[in-house]
Amino acid sequence: MNVMTARKDIFRMLDVDGDGVISRAEYLARPERAAVRLGRDTGDPLVAVARSSHERVFSAMDADGDGQVTFEEYAAWAGAQTFDEVCREALGSLFDLADTDADGMLDRAEFARLREVLGNRADNAAEAFDALDTDGDGRVDRDEYLSAIRAFVSDGASPMYEALVTAR
Repeated sequence: MNVMTARKDIFRMLDVDGDGVISRAEYLARPERAAVRLGRDTGDPLVAVARSSHERVFSAMDADGDGQVTFEEYAAWAGAQTFDEVCREALGSLFDLADTDADGMLDRAEFARLREVLGNRADNAAEAFDALDTDGDGRVDRDEYLSAIRAFVSDGASPMYEALVTAR
């Protein structure tokens, strides 16, 4: 997959209502939606971290400040540097919400729930998990997870994506 196709896939996932733009409201609802679906109280300090990091991401994505991010804005913004500067923290905060025992790792069930909450297909969670669980210990650590997403956003490929293509 090329990087532009990868960015289109991510954009479609973030454009929850499918209207062709990521609105401020739909993007900032993401941490709340994740918290509720992952069984976290919205007053949990981890949810507060997720909210503030998502605010920073949206502000960075919305180049013209109109409260909506078009695909063109997103595509011009997304990449390795922006991932490292703002996205890593936001996606890491969602990982932390899914990490119910706070051990810095996700087991299969936690990983599958996180993928579903983020709008990924549930039927391929096992393949994606196996691609990241390179040592076969039944857990995926935070850095492995975030590195795979960074690779997908910046290069259009990741271990998760490669496993999903191979499984088809």
